[in-house]
Amino acid sequence: MADKKAKDDKKEDKKEELKADAKKAPGAEGEAAPAEGAEGEEGAEGGSGKKKIIIIAGAAVVLLLAIGAGLYFTGVLDKMMPGHKVDCAAVKEGDKDYAACAEQAAKGASGMTPGIFVQIPDLIVNLNGNTKQPHFLKIAIKVELETKEDEKPFNEVMPRIIDQFQTYLRELRMEDLRGSAGLYRMKLELLNRVRAAAPDVKVRDVLFQEILVQ
Repeated sequence: MADKKAKDDKKEDKKEELKADAKKAPGAEGEAAPAEGAEGEEGAEGGSGKKKIIIIAGAAVVLLLAIGAGLYFTGVLDKMMPGHKVDCAAVKEGDKDYAACAEQAAKGASGMTPGIFVQIPDLIVNLNGNTKQPHFLKIAIKVELETKEDEKPFNEVMPRIIDQFQTYLRELRMEDLRGSAGLYRMKLELLNRVRAAAPDVKVRDVLFQEILVQ
């Protein structure tokens, strides 16, 4: 009997040791729950971080697009582009390049010693229009040349210059002459035409002496 009891006691001790070892094992149920909870927290933090990065990147793209649009509509982007040229003859009052063209014309005339002024015979043309009542434009012009030596070759091609002026002025309409923008555009057009008619003459400017529309 004593031997049997001793054997039973040993079996019970072994069972207790096995249970204790099972609790201490790495895969025990009691320790698994905290590990799964830690992984869940890390996954949540990672997802939140990715969302923040996406939101920040989207805001940066929107900001860059807004800045680019502002630079384009104010004309700053055009000036930054290499080889940017402005056709001052085509600008209208209120255009983004109008102020730059007006400033360029003013700077070109200021700070220079007076050149040689040649009077163009007064021009009277019938303006182009769809109304029954005709409108006439009378204009007196002087052309400023660079030097005295330019006067003779200029006068030699005077008939060609007058023809160029007449052809252009007859295509004008009443609305083309309204405001400072209309007169400025007409000034540039006449300057381009006199330079085309007299390519070997250094022409500085075209100056209006009288403009009468009736």
